[in-house]
Amino acid sequence: MSEAEQLVAGVRAAIEQYPDPWIEQALGALGAVSFLDVNHSSIRVGIRLPVPVGGYAVELAAALGDHLRAAGFAQPLELDLQSAIVAHAVQKPLKPLPGILNIVAVGSAKGGVGKSTVAANLALAWSAMGARVGMLDADIYGPSQPTMLGLAGQRPTTIDGKRIRPLEAYGIKVMSIGLLIDPEQPAVWRGPMVTQALTQLLGETEWGELDYLVIDMPPGTGDLQLTLAQRVPVAGAIIVTTPQEIAVADARKGLRMFEKVSVPVLGIVENMSVYHCAQCGHEDAIFGTGGGAALAAESGTRLLGRLPLDTRIRAEVDAGRPSVVSAADTPRGLAYRDLARRAAGAIACRPRERSSVFPEIVVERAS
Repeated sequence: MSEAEQLVAGVRAAIEQYPDPWIEQALGALGAVSFLDVNHSSIRVGIRLPVPVGGYAVELAAALGDHLRAAGFAQPLELDLQSAIVAHAVQKPLKPLPGILNIVAVGSAKGGVGKSTVAANLALAWSAMGARVGMLDADIYGPSQPTMLGLAGQRPTTIDGKRIRPLEAYGIKVMSIGLLIDPEQPAVWRGPMVTQALTQLLGETEWGELDYLVIDMPPGTGDLQLTLAQRVPVAGAIIVTTPQEIAVADARKGLRMFEKVSVPVLGIVENMSVYHCAQCGHEDAIFGTGGGAALAAESGTRLLGRLPLDTRIRAEVDAGRPSVVSAADTPRGLAYRDLARRAAGAIACRPRERSSVFPEIVVERAS
């Protein structure tokens, strides 16, 4: 092997050993290096990650440059970072929906833990990173996404009398029963009617091509949640809880429900972890500490994030401009961005859908 070949091999080995902190896998294990050009004066490398990468190039280039210098390669680094999101396996015998690579359910067995706020900011953060994202509000009895996403009072249109064209908010496609019925009227429906309504909203909406469809699940672990988990091809579920034990106990039930129907749990989000006073900056763990981390450790899943209890978060969603939109560069906005990165990383570590990995082989009869 020549000196130039040894140099390239050494740089490649060092790059492939770099562990991405959000995906929690080495670049080599991800097969992320798309090209490499090395000489004694520079290093040019192409990286393709299976997650949204908007806003990540500068951070990754700095960290990868430090990693290479520690390995003895001090040349200036030029990074070309691209995103390559693929479909991941869903519960058998279901298959991913056409055009939608990954459906992610955001759930909690207990109401009042901020699940819808987390779902909205997660979807918006993925979109801000360059992903194609949709939001399905599955809470028939208490749809909140139209208000949170600034769509209250608007109505979707139909394409051909059968297919529904979703509304758009801040770059994401949105469908909710709250966009179709009078917001002042309760949905007094029995379970089968609710299930039918949700399957129609999912299947008859013209979503187009999406990398992620976030489903804001209704609270609870009853017939509705179970039916949804069995009928909707989900790549993974995220469980939202607060730190207090009573909320964690209910979140544990939600986690077990997904496990029973073979839906992988991507991780736990501990919401309202620490109260931040907007006036004086004082912090207080009103609901206790460590509940989400303990549940993640107990269940062998990731702790995807610890989100603050901040009155500004509430005010922002009430105004229809969630924190990721209205306060992206603040600590609360960045907390949602980091959650979105970890969640995308957790999906990327799951097995790929086989149909997206292996091409169809057609054998033709010789003439």
